[in-house]
Amino acid sequence: MSPTSRVGRAQEFEELRPLLFAIAYRILASVSEAEDAVQETWLRYESTPDEPTSAKAFLAAVVTRISIDVLRSARHRREEYVGAWLPEPLLSDPYEDPERSAELADSVSMAALLLLERLSPPERAVFVLREVFGFSFGEIASAVGRSQAACRQLAVRARRHMDAGRPRFEADRREREELAGRFFDAFREGDVDALRELLAADVHMVGDGGGKAPQVGRIVAGARKVARVLAAVVSPLERLGVVLEPHEVNGQPGAVLRDGDGRVVTTLALDILDGRIQTIRSVTNPDKLGHLGPVADSWALSREAKRARRRTDRSPAAYPPHEYVCGHGGE
Repeated sequence: MSPTSRVGRAQEFEELRPLLFAIAYRILASVSEAEDAVQETWLRYESTPDEPTSAKAFLAAVVTRISIDVLRSARHRREEYVGAWLPEPLLSDPYEDPERSAELADSVSMAALLLLERLSPPERAVFVLREVFGFSFGEIASAVGRSQAACRQLAVRARRHMDAGRPRFEADRREREELAGRFFDAFREGDVDALRELLAADVHMVGDGGGKAPQVGRIVAGARKVARVLAAVVSPLERLGVVLEPHEVNGQPGAVLRDGDGRVVTTLALDILDGRIQTIRSVTNPDKLGHLGPVADSWALSREAKRARRRTDRSPAAYPPHEYVCGHGGE
């Protein structure tokens, strides 16, 4: 390949990089693995002697095949994962399409990615390429190594699984943002009653520490318990200088918590439906936060928070049972 052709390919690849990452992340639910898949795609593209008819179709097929292989090996690790497994949080999707912004945001939500976990790797890839990015079945068949007829069947099965798990009513985006703002205000103030009003009766709070970090509970259910846990956690963290920054997480309302030095402590992502918060998902596992910047020492923060609680003048009865506060994901 001539130097001119190499430069042209590099420019073309960089233009398509956001799309390739978006495909890989939705298949893998991992920022680090998606970035590796994109880099491997470039290496294969760079070494390909022939010029593809469509760089977009060629690169999408390559990154899809790589992602399928990575997903197959990752599934075993996820089965042995300590505690609840959640996708790596994504603060901003590099791929943008103004005409489909809502669909793209929903497809990258933690709820959608967890639904995709139910699919086989080929089903997941076909669903992502067809339903999210609108590739033709001919292009999809080339990417997954199946016939077009087989890909159509995979698409039908995948869509059936996804539709069965999706909520029947979806909140307006503006309503979600407004409710999330009220929730984070109540969280900062430690207002149990205000929190309970915003939570669904059967709300679930799920934490992913991966056995490598403390977390706010393991799985806590019910508005009363969740509100008490959140209110109990915020006061000692504030004393330690931890700040809450509202931020879109995986296309949905959420927040990033940082310590006094700006290091990431955890992320929160909210599922909001029918005017209430249905699920709160927190990721504390440092292996899943490194792409967001320096990561805080959560164990040290947990110890300091416990000391701060012991120093407070408030009655112990004001706090929920100890296992719900900064509990270990694997215990």
